[in-house]
Amino acid sequence: MFCTNCGAQNEDQAKFCTTCGKPLQLSAVPPVNNQQQAESAEVTQFSSQQSGQLNYSIFGDNMPAVSIRLNAGESIYTQSGGMTWMDNGINMETNMKGGFMKGLGRVFSGDSLFIATYTANQNNQEIVIASSFPGKIAAVDISQGSIIAQKSAFLCAQPGVTLNAYVTRNAGAGLFGGEGFIMQRMTGAGMVFLEIDGSLVERTLAPGETIKVDTGNVAAFSESVQYQAEMVKGFKNILFGGEGLFLTTLTGPGKVWLQTMTLPGFAGKLIPYLPTSSN
Repeated sequence: MFCTNCGAQNEDQAKFCTTCGKPLQLSAVPPVNNQQQAESAEVTQFSSQQSGQLNYSIFGDNMPAVSIRLNAGESIYTQSGGMTWMDNGINMETNMKGGFMKGLGRVFSGDSLFIATYTANQNNQEIVIASSFPGKIAAVDISQGSIIAQKSAFLCAQPGVTLNAYVTRNAGAGLFGGEGFIMQRMTGAGMVFLEIDGSLVERTLAPGETIKVDTGNVAAFSESVQYQAEMVKGFKNILFGGEGLFLTTLTGPGKVWLQTMTLPGFAGKLIPYLPTSSN
């Protein structure tokens, strides 16, 4: 069921819209003429894209952005301040999406307290959302399974995708895995777009297959993947290997998204070249 006020998709049994809070009403459909039937069929075709068939393109090479074309009634949401530009036929509504506690969870996972939802009131309306850091944008269909992502990875998503904070249960992974205890969990149905630092590599792990990753280079992984930290073996490897004490291990089945750069590592390379105040 779609809200007649904001166009967001809701459960068929819902009484209130989960996006704008307006009452949802089912009314009898009056007889229509052929032209009205054609218009109704057109709107139905456009609204069906809410379930995952999203018209988008990613551009920009190392400074990427995603261009999304919305038809009447379609929506996309992002964190507050995430929009770069949009056509005039798109309305914006800002709220905490899910209430204060879920908003607070998003803050701890690296995003903003408020969420901005953009809904088209005309067909073929473009909205562009750009990455905030050099790298890539990964497009993920959450309908195929929930994912866990690094803090601040979320860029934008369809209304059917739910964004929550995820607390790592494994103490070793939380302390030494490079991503911390609090990450981002995306569930539901629809497309979500993630910010990736540096270049992107996608791997699909078979059941029991393990990959070892330097801390911080894990961008996201399927919730079915086991995420742990492992101490580097060998005294000389620890002292002179340059990889630190721990590596992150990911064990299948499931998909992993790896990144070639980390924001802390990039900042560390710049620090020696930053001017310092003289005494």
